Amino acid sequence: MECSTKVFAEGSLGIKAQMNQATACLVLAFDGLAIKSPKKLTGPLATLNTATHGAIAKAVEQGDLESKAGSTLLLTSTDAWAKLGLKAERLLLVSTGDEPKSSKAKVSNPGFSKWMQAGLKVLTATNAKNALWVFEDLSASDGLTQARLLVQLARDHVYKFGARHTHLKTKPSDKPSKLTQLTIASHAKNNKDLQKAVAEGMAIANGMDLTKDLSNLPPNICTPSYLAQTAKKLGKEFGFKVEVLGRKEIEALKMGAFLAVAQGALTPPQFIVIRHQGAALKEAPTVLVGKGITFDTGGISLKPGEGMDEMKYDMCGAASVLGTMQAIGELKLKRNVIGVIPTCENMPSAHATRPGDIVTSMSGQTIEILNTDAEGRLILCDALTYVERFKPAAVIDIATLTGACVIALGAVHSGMFSDDDALAEGLLSAGRTSQDTVWRMPLDSAYQEQLKSNFADMANIGGRPAGSITAACFLARYTEKYTWAHLDIAGTAWKSGAAKGATGRPVPLLVNYLLA
Repeated sequence: MECSTKVFAEGSLGIKAQMNQATACLVLAFDGLAIKSPKKLTGPLATLNTATHGAIAKAVEQGDLESKAGSTLLLTSTDAWAKLGLKAERLLLVSTGDEPKSSKAKVSNPGFSKWMQAGLKVLTATNAKNALWVFEDLSASDGLTQARLLVQLARDHVYKFGARHTHLKTKPSDKPSKLTQLTIASHAKNNKDLQKAVAEGMAIANGMDLTKDLSNLPPNICTPSYLAQTAKKLGKEFGFKVEVLGRKEIEALKMGAFLAVAQGALTPPQFIVIRHQGAALKEAPTVLVGKGITFDTGGISLKPGEGMDEMKYDMCGAASVLGTMQAIGELKLKRNVIGVIPTCENMPSAHATRPGDIVTSMSGQTIEILNTDAEGRLILCDALTYVERFKPAAVIDIATLTGACVIALGAVHSGMFSDDDALAEGLLSAGRTSQDTVWRMPLDSAYQEQLKSNFADMANIGGRPAGSITAACFLARYTEKYTWAHLDIAGTAWKSGAAKGATGRPVPLLVNYLLA
């Protein structure tokens, strides 16, 4: 069931023209410096203050509207205001902050997200079915990035899994958002660019919705085969070439590490390859590799029972690859991108891999499995060997890989590991632009010492110290033939507690990286 807010670009309109438009809520994002002196309001605020019979100046004087980023004021229209040309049922003012423009223009400034989130929180709490969001100024340097980010955040605010999948409850408690249409307007004369930014934001939001839907589905529905079916649907919709390999084909490729994880489950493994050709065939592709453990019990190294239900989220890497592919398909991105997803369940059974087993990966390197709950790196290493055939420009793997990364970075940044400075900077920049941030972690060769095994080429764990780093070092052994980065999203892919649910990260990061 689709119930997402549609977003449109209005183009270049003065504030008086915007006031004359009938809307359930007129939102003005204004520079906080404009209210430093309430008796000398300028620009759109002065016009709106006149139309509201001085209500804005009075609110500033009383301290109900401040200049700091995220300060909001919601006013309900009156007949008197309507006579002065303000046709909106509500007026919502949102301060973008009172820093000088020279510093506020930096896309890395988290204030963008802060004040947008504050405004959206107030807006979506009303009964407004539609809204006109006006940027006081969208400069060429950062304004279109703001517009794209607003679309992304607005759609994130109105996403409700239960309203999209009503079949999972006999009495659905989630209702679709009341806000069904958001129009973005600016005084700047850049309507085509604004429309492009909105389209990019919508594509990112749609990709995030798919990622969240797949991740939130129960593991008895979202199986490896379900992910394969989703890839095929995307292929039909956007013209992607999709290939799905089953157990026999995986065995023929000698993916011993991947098969070692899959052998304990009745659910068959799948190896999904989805290709978008947006440029000349000779152009080297960017390859996205997503970890797709649709449920992770830990295998024989069984996890504690408490919170194990959240291990349905161990396929968020795979879901983010599919969400990113949807976004670039909608945008008809003029780049070659390949998504690769190794997917299976990690289950305990009489057939399951045991701690102490030694397996041979597709690369020919042998691995001593000391802990079957360190399974993500085992399915990824064979996928990372497989992608050599594409002669990629860059490979980025995405995985809910280690609890250690959650301890290190929490839910703020995803962990990013790469020996290539250009790729790392590209991801860092995309993270700042999209507010889907990463933090570069070390990948020193000295950490490889922890992976030594007495009986095989390497062990699959390196002990408790630097757990996320040694996991990345394990993967690095399979990526020496191309440029590579690893994203550990264990802390950012989903939320626990009352707000339990997938976040859709790092789709914004990946799409912004590919758009750069």
